[in-house]
Amino acid sequence: MSYAIVNGTIYTDSGVISKGYIIIENGRIAAIESGDYEGTLETLDAQGQNILPGFIDMHIHGGYGEDTMDASYEGLMHLAQKLLSEGTTSFLPTTMTQSNEAIEKALDNVVKVQAQQQGTDSADIVGVHLEGPFISENKIGAQNPKYIQRPSIKQLEHFQQVAHHLIKIVTIAPEVDGAEETIQALKEDIIFSMGHSEVTFDQANHAADIGVQHVTHLYNAGTPFQHRDPGMFGAAWTNPNINTEIIVDGIHSHPASVQIAYQQKGNTHMYLITDAMRAKGMPDGQYELGGQPVIVKQNEARLESGSLAGSILKMNDGLRHFMNFTGDTLASLWRVTSLNQAKALGIDHEKGSIAVGKIADLVIVDEDIQVKHTIKKGHIHTF
Repeated sequence: MSYAIVNGTIYTDSGVISKGYIIIENGRIAAIESGDYEGTLETLDAQGQNILPGFIDMHIHGGYGEDTMDASYEGLMHLAQKLLSEGTTSFLPTTMTQSNEAIEKALDNVVKVQAQQQGTDSADIVGVHLEGPFISENKIGAQNPKYIQRPSIKQLEHFQQVAHHLIKIVTIAPEVDGAEETIQALKEDIIFSMGHSEVTFDQANHAADIGVQHVTHLYNAGTPFQHRDPGMFGAAWTNPNINTEIIVDGIHSHPASVQIAYQQKGNTHMYLITDAMRAKGMPDGQYELGGQPVIVKQNEARLESGSLAGSILKMNDGLRHFMNFTGDTLASLWRVTSLNQAKALGIDHEKGSIAVGKIADLVIVDEDIQVKHTIKKGHIHTF
């Protein structure tokens, strides 16, 4: 199947083409040009709107009534399909701190779903984010303290074996017993992300020195910045070897805090994530996350204790908020939705930017970042 996407503003790694076209052939990008298309292929008119790389969500538990920990084949497939509606074309199903048996069932299910994906009708599973059980009982957030365990090389290698080596990111508390040995042993195979942790500023920088690369959901479930004790978040701001996830929904972090982080890290060291749970795309009401009841009301998801329990954020909404909170342009900020993630995951030769030869995973959004079309491996989905 060959066609041309015409009359769009195209955002590429080398700059913005204010009016151009993209040729799609056999699910890949065959050409990117400026000006009007004058060929004979069928066309998709972008109507002057923005053409971006498909979004990559590195931290998402669920949405649209589904959750990774349900270990449901139909459920995870349904989630993958629905994510296209928000422009997400690749994602990492994210686990919770539960029993080893429950985690293994979830991992086994992810393997099965990924093996059956066709590439055009749903967002690709490009790995797993293991959030817990190797976290601190003193920074549990919405995790279940009953199932927290100390990290060990043997246990993580076992999870990885069950997952057929799909585990790409592990959220870990670097200060707990067993963490340092586990990080040093497996850092070539896994991205370690500090989170649900009470590390000090110095401990966080030491963790980066021994192989930790990310911070999980910046500003949440970690040690805050204080002027005499900068904490994990101060280390995240100032250490160039630490990249940061961030949930940009206006609830998990004040808009000014997002702006501060962006001023410190820039558009190459941040990842927009949703950390979404099953209530995304669903009406207000009572739901479940990690075996715990969650009340969703007015865009907030909270445990009965009042703790935030993930989000109901969509990636396109997060990008719009990011632009509003920082005052920066789409020309800079598109990278935090796709290219940074692709580079971290080692898939930027195929995904993450609009370039000749790459897979045609694209999203067309209007000025308000509302999704009009998502193109998955060349196949057009209209919303």
